[in-house]
Amino acid sequence: MIRILFTGGGTGGHIYPILAVAEELQIRSSKNNLDLRYFGSAGNYQYILATNGILVSNIISVKFRRYFDLRNFLDILIFPISLIQAFWKVFWFMPGVLFSKGGPGALPVVLACKFYRIPIIIHESDSIPGFSNQISARFADRIAVSFNEALEFFVNKYGEKIKEKIALIGNPIRRSLFGKDIIESKAAKGIFGFDYEKPLILVLGGSQGAARINDFILEVAPELIKNGFQILHQTGAKNFENVKNEMNLVFQNLLEQKGSYKIVPYFEKDLKDAYVAADLVVSRAGSGSIFEIAAFGKPAILIPIPKEIVGEHQIKNAYEYAKSGAAVVIEEDNLKAGIFMVQLKKIFSDLNILNSMAQSAKNFSRSNAAKIIAEEIIKITS
Repeated sequence: MIRILFTGGGTGGHIYPILAVAEELQIRSSKNNLDLRYFGSAGNYQYILATNGILVSNIISVKFRRYFDLRNFLDILIFPISLIQAFWKVFWFMPGVLFSKGGPGALPVVLACKFYRIPIIIHESDSIPGFSNQISARFADRIAVSFNEALEFFVNKYGEKIKEKIALIGNPIRRSLFGKDIIESKAAKGIFGFDYEKPLILVLGGSQGAARINDFILEVAPELIKNGFQILHQTGAKNFENVKNEMNLVFQNLLEQKGSYKIVPYFEKDLKDAYVAADLVVSRAGSGSIFEIAAFGKPAILIPIPKEIVGEHQIKNAYEYAKSGAAVVIEEDNLKAGIFMVQLKKIFSDLNILNSMAQSAKNFSRSNAAKIIAEEIIKITS
């Protein structure tokens, strides 16, 4: 029996790459030969981990934010409790390897595994490494990163020796998003009830949705539709009813246009169809979203979360990706209807621009990251 331990924060940006790696491991090994565990704070993702064969054991979440927040002082007091939990749980499981995605709750598990001399692989999704991974890098046997800027960060921080154990591989993406049953764009538009001849804009706010993006899309939706665009909008489950009510108000006198704007709370199995159907994606700038957009070769307009809310990592992600030519960045301070429409019309005014952005996205994509990590885990545990 091969025991493999996962840890990471309880957001989609941490959990979905873990699922991607677990999926690859299960393909390469008999499921009966694997004991997959997750120690940490899985939040709303506990069920999806369990249904994918990963047994969850909770550890108190501790988040050291990259910005001033009074909650940091409380987390400092909680950290020893979290560390004791991690030492106890790791002792009884004693895995062959740890794969850490960083984030809240991950550092105690990393420290416990280091104490027990368990090999550690960490992965950093963002262009600016999080606090947990910055510390974990000292103890890791392998370090994988999504952005070149993160690689340079670690080298500058820890010196040239770290190059022996670090690699730029991209962000792990679930193989299930790229199954053999992927259909053509026209057919995918039909699944959602859209006209295949009109351009479709897919709006994503991250795994939890984004209230600011929701409000903005509702504001510009009538003008978008008037200009020939269709909109498929993921609102986030907790925001769905509010957006639905607002949408009914916005379109109460525009019923003939309402069919060009559809909202969903959250994409599950139909996410790949949504990506295939889209001609352009409007999204936050989390690493997971960026690498999924790139893997499907879709032009994008990225709206990163502001620095004062989560630090500057999404802003850095967005501009690092935009350097490839695959995306345009509009920061929230500049998220105005006029600016947005100018950028959108510019992209769609010339098919060469649209095709160039799509090709740049494909060139940026690194769709084998999960496979690389899974193979490294198997190598370590063999």
